Amino acid sequence: MRFTTNAYPKEQRRDSWRFALKRVSITLEAAEEANLYGELIQFRSDAGMGFVRIVGTAQEYGVDFRDAPGSLWLVVLLDGSGVARSGSETISLNDGDMVCGRGETPLSLELTTDHRILLLNIPAASLDQRLKAPLPEKPRHLAVEGGPARVLSGMLRSIGEMGSEVTQEDLRPVELALPEFLLASLLSDAPSRALGGAAGMRAALLERIFQTIEMRLSDPNLNYQQVASEHGISPRYLQKLFESIDDSFGHYVKVRRLERCRLDLRSPLHAQKSISDILFQWGFNDSASFSRAFREQYGVSPREYRKMPPSEEAENTETLRRGRPTQASKRGSGDAEERLEETDLGTLEPVVALPMSDEGTVRHHHLPVSPKTVHWGYFSSLIKPAITVRSGDFVTVETLTHHANDDPERMVQGDEGAESVYHWDKDGKAVERRGAGPMDASALGRGAGEGFGVHICTGPIAITDAQPGDIIEVRILSLEPRRSCNPRFQGKAFGSNAATFWGFQYNDLLTQPKREVVTIYEVETGSERMPTAHAVYSYRWTPQTDPYGIVHDRYDYPGVPVDPETIERKYDILRDVEIPIRPHFGVIALAPAHAGPVDTIPPSSFGGNLDNWRTGPGSSVFLPVQVAGGLLSLGDPHASQGDSELCGTAIECSMTALIQVIRHPAGELQGQLRDLDYPLIETDTEWVILGFSHPDYLMELGEDAQSEVYKTASIDSAMRDAFRKARRFLMTTKNLDEDEAISLLSVAVDFGISQVANGNWGAHAVIRKELFTA
Repeated sequence: MRFTTNAYPKEQRRDSWRFALKRVSITLEAAEEANLYGELIQFRSDAGMGFVRIVGTAQEYGVDFRDAPGSLWLVVLLDGSGVARSGSETISLNDGDMVCGRGETPLSLELTTDHRILLLNIPAASLDQRLKAPLPEKPRHLAVEGGPARVLSGMLRSIGEMGSEVTQEDLRPVELALPEFLLASLLSDAPSRALGGAAGMRAALLERIFQTIEMRLSDPNLNYQQVASEHGISPRYLQKLFESIDDSFGHYVKVRRLERCRLDLRSPLHAQKSISDILFQWGFNDSASFSRAFREQYGVSPREYRKMPPSEEAENTETLRRGRPTQASKRGSGDAEERLEETDLGTLEPVVALPMSDEGTVRHHHLPVSPKTVHWGYFSSLIKPAITVRSGDFVTVETLTHHANDDPERMVQGDEGAESVYHWDKDGKAVERRGAGPMDASALGRGAGEGFGVHICTGPIAITDAQPGDIIEVRILSLEPRRSCNPRFQGKAFGSNAATFWGFQYNDLLTQPKREVVTIYEVETGSERMPTAHAVYSYRWTPQTDPYGIVHDRYDYPGVPVDPETIERKYDILRDVEIPIRPHFGVIALAPAHAGPVDTIPPSSFGGNLDNWRTGPGSSVFLPVQVAGGLLSLGDPHASQGDSELCGTAIECSMTALIQVIRHPAGELQGQLRDLDYPLIETDTEWVILGFSHPDYLMELGEDAQSEVYKTASIDSAMRDAFRKARRFLMTTKNLDEDEAISLLSVAVDFGISQVANGNWGAHAVIRKELFTA
């Protein structure tokens, strides 16, 4: 089950969230309705362990599993802070902390910040084989400073990060290991009183004996005399300990070995092993007795069990994409000192305000490109505004493509603004940080910022009085290609299309070897007919050495100058093909409410790398404000792009735009803006609803969101998000009920793929205004 409040109009979110929580034995005790957000993912293991991951704003929950006697609940706080209460007990919780208790013991969770939690309900049947010690009467706090609790927290955090992508194969080892680590965690720092006096101490000793057995299950000569000797007790006393739990040493060992064999029989890692290999590995001496014992325990023979159809697994989509590798996620967020140092853009000279009316109420600003007015590859609320405008002001904004160095002769040389931004020699770069990664290139050695984010963004532009809850409308009035300043190409404009390793096509090429191909296009300007673009030449990427001496075998770092002597140009390509240009911005973003630099590649609720060609002249883009001032950035200009941006890029072409910036205050939002918490495009004839694989990935995926988002992109989830938003749009703005909205979406709304290139894939719904007669 997967649920998100974003699928509902605002006035329905609290009730729908309360109902969704109730279905998983959780009650919503308190929440601030105005900003309520909740996402819930539920999955269950074959053995019946229930997992619920919750992402939400500050809320208070009640957890009650009294209808499952003998079960155990375990709460892991993945991100956030708050307190847990049970009776008179109050436990403070921070990132990674865990609380566990009996199913019969209700719990109240008060989360005071945005948070992510993982809640486990472990049924008695899953505990019987291993949990022999009595559970604590009161809920126990498991701090994670060290020891087994830290390992347990890390394991469960990984499960929480996987969310709906987790498979039964992923959960089987968890079923096996969780009781071990949980009991070790409970015993590691528990005083005698917490263990229940003398009886508790005996249970603790028995638990340590269990751990010894687990470590030596594969030893066919394992016997109770050896184990007793290791723990300094007599064999008779060890037998008495097992009798106290209505078991025996021999039976316990046999059941644990059977469980290990069961897991291996279904594991792909052991698919090539025979049943005999597996049973001997876990200490059994002959196959006949093993088969009898297995059938008695599980009701089927080992061979029948192995042939059972495996649980359906999600298709593996962990294809290498540009952006953060898993190993670099924590480094990539940057240290606090690094963020402050690198995002300090200095003070820009004041822009002269030109009155546009006699009253002087609307001004016009010009924002050129320079190292002081751009930020490369990342967004941040810490970047100083390049200019500040009032609602209604006009701004002429110059923007550069980050692909200009694919042909520096045509797109950089002689252009003072482009040269100043792209300047890079052995002594340094004009813009050092290129991406949200580490400045010392400690992850991959690509260069400062590592290229975790690639776009040159002009701005940010602060909007006077803009506050969270407001909506900023960016009206795009005109968009013109930037002409070459090289005398050889005077007056012409050019762009680049790179079919790269992060493109959708890369692992599905008909001919080998795999290659990255750059195509340079000439883009018409000032034409009386429909402006078009045509291909000039192409070349395959060859290893390029940047001015610092680093060799880039792939197109993996923004702004690396291509040495024309190292490439072989192929002319006479795409003959008799003219591409009508559709100029638009790939990136239109407000600053995200996030502490560190944020990669420009994955789009999200704040906008960003939308890569939808409908953001061209005549359109308005509406973005929810997340930080004071809004902080608008524009970049990634395109001359043309098809739906999907299949090979990873469009015709990347520097552009200059005239925009108007309008602030819509939170208290005055009406119509299509009343319930807007995602980017929306509006043209004269359409509304375009944008959906993503993860609608708000920074909130959904937690601390490692900027690496995790690249692993889970799918068209299915993007399409579902677009559907949910479009349904909510029709119900909110057109007062349709759900059945009416669904019918209309099917018969009259066009859904499409925006892009499959940005880590967080996009789908969109195009709703034609002509559908509505009033």
